[in-house]
Amino acid sequence: MIELLYDPAVWASFLTLTVMEIVLGIDNIVFISVIINKLPPEQAERARRIGLALALIFRIVLLMFLAWIIGLKAEVFSLFGHAFSWRDLILLAGGIFLVYKATAEIHEEFEGETEEDEADRLSVTTFANIIGQIIVIDLVFSVDSIVTAIGMAEHVEVMIAAVIVAVAVMYVASGTISDFIKRHPTTKMLALSFLLLIGVSLVADGMGFHIPRGYIYAAIGFSVMVEAINILAGRNRKKKS
Repeated sequence: MIELLYDPAVWASFLTLTVMEIVLGIDNIVFISVIINKLPPEQAERARRIGLALALIFRIVLLMFLAWIIGLKAEVFSLFGHAFSWRDLILLAGGIFLVYKATAEIHEEFEGETEEDEADRLSVTTFANIIGQIIVIDLVFSVDSIVTAIGMAEHVEVMIAAVIVAVAVMYVASGTISDFIKRHPTTKMLALSFLLLIGVSLVADGMGFHIPRGYIYAAIGFSVMVEAINILAGRNRKKKS
């Protein structure tokens, strides 16, 4: 264990894996930031903390079962010429869930709510309901994250350290992102579009069509830049008026 601290290759893999885990955690942060905004402020903060704590716990627990994680890539059944593994099925289910959730939220934003719809929404938008949704998506992203970690590092200690640092960064960033989405309603639609895009990519991965994450994050980065310009332009217009 101690000798790992003096190995430059270990430090290089740790830094690389930490950056990769932070990038993969962006999806997790966006989902949590959007979903907790339905709760009152005090409950939203609790949900954010619980959600990220669960993300850390799931990742560490899964790392402890490396043999099982590796086994997730083993073929379960074959359909239409594609061999499906448990990892594929988990990503497929998570992607479908994200597509459904993002589509439902976008529909709600465009259509608006009647008083009856609002009452129905409030009756099901409970703290436990939100935590349940966070648990589902945390589990999906954790599997994807840990499979990536196994492919990039050799030592479990390095993987756990990288995951802890990445989740700590996610915790710090998630509050800022959540507050920003709440202050700027138009960014919620952008975030929902990201979730839709990520959901489609997970479904594609589960079906055996891998979409390089670099393309997805480049599209997200460009969209964020355009939205930032719109927000700054809006502020300037308000100042002039």
